[in-house]
Amino acid sequence: MVKRFFIFLAAISLFGCAQTVSSGAASLPQSGSVSSNVSGVEAEESTAQESHISDEAGEEKAMLKITVGEHEFWAAFEDNVSAQEFKELLEQGPITVSMDDYGGFEKVGPLGTTLTRSDESITTQPGDVILYQGSQITIYYAPNSWNFTKLAKIEDVSDLKEKLGKGSIEATFSLAEPS
Repeated sequence: MVKRFFIFLAAISLFGCAQTVSSGAASLPQSGSVSSNVSGVEAEESTAQESHISDEAGEEKAMLKITVGEHEFWAAFEDNVSAQEFKELLEQGPITVSMDDYGGFEKVGPLGTTLTRSDESITTQPGDVILYQGSQITIYYAPNSWNFTKLAKIEDVSDLKEKLGKGSIEATFSLAEPS
């Protein structure tokens, strides 16, 4: 009985730690600044318009910057081999992609190269930046379910469809290093 009790306590402790880590994962405020409690110390976080986020260890990580016309979108990279390859590609310089509406839920265009696929069956959400078929990049403004590789997630998706515009657009993807 005592052994079961200790196993129960250990499981609760681990679950509580996992919840703390996942709830503190790389998310940026939508606007303004917020305070977050990092290891019991209050720290000012930068606004979403800045170019970095902090991981669980407090290290700053690069962000994806997407520019469409006068609009700039900041996205947190996913933790997978495809997103890492995309970051490495962007280290060589910005990439501009001609994108078109498809299906009433996304903008899609050719990336100009092929990246490793890390496909999973997912339902996209507005702001998901997806690698499709290894060589197409998409920005979702409405849900869609399929086997995709998620590269990044745009933090502020307010009026995303309108900001992306109708018809053909030029979207520039660039790497914003920590400052």
